[in-house]
Amino acid sequence: MAPRLWESCLLIRGETHDIACHFTSKDYGRRVDPSEAILAATRTAVADLLEQNRDPVKELHAWSLRPTAAAPESSRLQDALELIKQEFDSLTNELSVSRAQREKYEATISAQVDELNNIRQALYDLDQKHTKIRQQYEEELRSLRADLKQASRAPQPSVFSGVEPYYRDRDDRERTVIPRDRERPISSPHPRERDRFLDDQSRDTKRSKESSVGSTPVLPQPPSAAPNLAPTPRLPQRGITASANDFLADAIDPSVVPAQFKKEGSDWFVLYNPTIPRTLDVSLVHTFMHETVVCCVQFSTDGKWLATGCNKTAQIFDVLTGQKLCVLSDDSSGETGDLYIRSVRFSPDGKFLATGAEDKRIRVWDISKRAIRAVFEGHQQEIYSLDFSTDGRLMVSGSGDRTVRVWHLEDGSVRVFAATPEADPATSSGPANADAGVTSVAISPDGALVAAGCVDAVVRIWNVPSGVLVEQLRGHQDSVYSVVFTHDGYGLVSGSLDNTLKYWNLRGSKARKEGGKPTQCMTTFLGHKDYVLSVGVSRDSQWFVSGSKDRGIQFWDQTGVVQCMLQGHKNSVISISLGPTDMLASGSGDNLARIWSYNKVA
Repeated sequence: MAPRLWESCLLIRGETHDIACHFTSKDYGRRVDPSEAILAATRTAVADLLEQNRDPVKELHAWSLRPTAAAPESSRLQDALELIKQEFDSLTNELSVSRAQREKYEATISAQVDELNNIRQALYDLDQKHTKIRQQYEEELRSLRADLKQASRAPQPSVFSGVEPYYRDRDDRERTVIPRDRERPISSPHPRERDRFLDDQSRDTKRSKESSVGSTPVLPQPPSAAPNLAPTPRLPQRGITASANDFLADAIDPSVVPAQFKKEGSDWFVLYNPTIPRTLDVSLVHTFMHETVVCCVQFSTDGKWLATGCNKTAQIFDVLTGQKLCVLSDDSSGETGDLYIRSVRFSPDGKFLATGAEDKRIRVWDISKRAIRAVFEGHQQEIYSLDFSTDGRLMVSGSGDRTVRVWHLEDGSVRVFAATPEADPATSSGPANADAGVTSVAISPDGALVAAGCVDAVVRIWNVPSGVLVEQLRGHQDSVYSVVFTHDGYGLVSGSLDNTLKYWNLRGSKARKEGGKPTQCMTTFLGHKDYVLSVGVSRDSQWFVSGSKDRGIQFWDQTGVVQCMLQGHKNSVISISLGPTDMLASGSGDNLARIWSYNKVA
């Protein structure tokens, strides 16, 4: 038994007659009242026994049975015993209450844990149902898009049979490009229909221009469905690495992509290929709002300015600050009707800007004076593409009239290269292709070659000094909408409505030397889900970049593997341009032009 209980029992049994004894406590040496001493000692003894899981009643009872000397009865002894009993009963009651409270708390906690488990299970079930419904929706959406694409391709006319190289609204009401009737040759005028891009508040408005003579012509077959397209040559190719680009195969939800494989902004995101090391970092630099569709974008040679073309105006922006420097508009073109600027190009010295438009005219603007320096006329249909030679002496234009014109700026002379449709080379008497309209032109860095992408799926290359058509590159299955030379002049990249890009090696080819071998397609780039509308090459030729009707911009290496996919527009990416620095510009049917930076990751 505890020492303090021993003292208490001695006091109780009268074995210690000097009740006012000294106790071992913090009050040691101070005389205390006997009843207070007994009560304090008893409390302490009972607490100590309880801590040792011993029963105080049994201990006290056993101690009371020990033989002791007879103690005189006294009222004070009875009072002390009564106090001890009351204290013991109080402690027992407190212990019972504490045990009851603990059991209540444990029951409450158990119930809350069960409830949390039920909530967790319900959330898991909802997530499973949501995933299943989303998969079903995406599958139905893919099926509907495939049906729509197949149905839309069959009846459409040739993209350049009087067609604008853009697209009209789909079912989701985004402005896209649709074909329209091409004009007949000048010698045989006929009425034609024209479908144009309108502003955001217009809905598939069709404007018709009819002459007073003739009847509406029958629309020709689209190039993709024409039986007389140039066949794909059986050339050895590499880089058809669709498996490496599988991350682009299905509709992508950025929210489920791991953080290390994506980068997100407020209204854009970049997805990086998870199968290869990440070597690029892409970021948004500037956004430029326009009133209409942005048909074309182009950096100046030094990369300080960006020009954009839209309806009736060309605009120039400062790349560093994002400030709009000027708006170029020809007041003589009239206020009514549309006049889309299809192509813009800076002269190499940056003093002039050339614009090609639907009115068949090329305007050369003096940027410092905000005035037209010269107007070049001669094309019979819309002008879709322009390019300058690196020395600034030549300007090349491509038109829907199936011609490429090389303008000598020093003396004002012009040479005309005709993109003449040919009989199918696979047979000796095949029918001629109906349309070879020129959608895109590029002049090589040395000024020796001009390449043209055509509606009949052929890339044609002319020798500039001689004017001879030196090669016709076949391999695409639909119209070629964009061509660009690599910076050394020995490579050519083409983008097509067959959803692919192709890289052609011109080194040692007939285009580069007499008696050379035919140019081969070295790489086919697979990954876009819709038309490839524009292509570009980085300054070090490490990256090929493409903009598509699927709203995406993709960075490719030369083997055909996608490094990353940039989704930064809500409509077709119609035009892209790569500057001399690591800058990329994009123009879209969502009325936005944007500048992006792309930097190597250390």
